[in-house]
Amino acid sequence: MAHVFISIGSNVDRDRHFRQGLAALISHFPDYVHSDVYESEPVGFSGRNFYNSVFATHTDMALSDLCVLLKQIERDNGRTPQDKKFSPRTLDLDILFYDDVICDTPAQLPRDEITKNAFVLRPLAEIAPEFIHPVQGCSIADIWQAYDNHTQKLWKVEFSLP
Repeated sequence: MAHVFISIGSNVDRDRHFRQGLAALISHFPDYVHSDVYESEPVGFSGRNFYNSVFATHTDMALSDLCVLLKQIERDNGRTPQDKKFSPRTLDLDILFYDDVICDTPAQLPRDEITKNAFVLRPLAEIAPEFIHPVQGCSIADIWQAYDNHTQKLWKVEFSLP
């Protein structure tokens, strides 16, 4: 069973899409851990604020099958393959870690944004502080403690989860 961490983000009808995305993940992976939900400003473009969190589970799904599933959940929530990288999102589901796999396809693992974006790193540090980043060679807690990007605003929001 692979230990998997998935980031969840939405800034288009974010309450609805975030809830639907999380509910879909829970329906496929009922044994999970979920971080608090954070609100953050968009990075790389102008737009509405995002809701972000991290979802952790174990799965026997192959990495390629997990990627297909997440893309389908995104499409079910209005995301299209034509969406630009730095643009509003109905739902964004990214695999952050799949055990300690390091690869570029079918997904970039570990996800590069882990060490760059507070909206990924903070909720990840909340639920997996002792997890060792396979490239950095140190814990997520250590990476969060050393993180120094004061330009990214992030705050916890009250959010009732399913």
